[in-house]
Amino acid sequence: MATDAHAAADFYATRRGAVAARLLRERLLTMWPSLRGENVLGLGYAAPYLRLWREDAARCVALTPAQIGAARWPVGSANLSCTAEEDALPFPDLMFDRVVLVHGLEAAENVRRMLREVWRVLKDDGRLLVVVPNRRGLWAHVESTPFGHGQPYSPGQLGRVLAASLFRVERRDTALYLPPTSLRLVLRSARVWERGGRRLVPRLAGVTLTEAVKDVYAAVPVRAVPRRRVVLADAG
Repeated sequence: MATDAHAAADFYATRRGAVAARLLRERLLTMWPSLRGENVLGLGYAAPYLRLWREDAARCVALTPAQIGAARWPVGSANLSCTAEEDALPFPDLMFDRVVLVHGLEAAENVRRMLREVWRVLKDDGRLLVVVPNRRGLWAHVESTPFGHGQPYSPGQLGRVLAASLFRVERRDTALYLPPTSLRLVLRSARVWERGGRRLVPRLAGVTLTEAVKDVYAAVPVRAVPRRRVVLADAG
């Protein structure tokens, strides 16, 4: 079942959702500390995270795939969001410097078509940052959060999916080691869980973050492949 935009908004309005968003934003900011003057696309349900770069980016747009539903962003300001089919993004080629994909890949109806559209709208020197539920983590198995819907991925699986869509993985990170609970005692000690989890059980993260670049050379044949031509002649 795919993530629903309204259910995701309700989750992030809770204390548990706010803590999860804060922890994940910290890791995102570590990977992309500044996007000043760049064009940024948030694909999936990325609204809770685009705030990191909205003020400094030249352009910051949130797009929710049609199967997820519409979601206005930012609340109380001029709308910077839209909804479209995941395999027909309404943007010209090579428009964005950065694309962050959150609550999107695991909910995709056709992963390869979505990633090919991302490849198309991303500049040749642009970067893609994919956030997905970790197959081994607890968050992927709790349906009361948006991380518990759709298809979770192991780092290896995600790497193969990206490679098949002409992306090359550059680096990885993890987040959300605290249990997916609403208990205040656990939420108050979230950073302790994060530090301990990263050190002791790194494979049990709730989500994985993967940064990739366009593998431009993989899309261009190195040389033409010689092919024999068969000609049928009349023996008479």
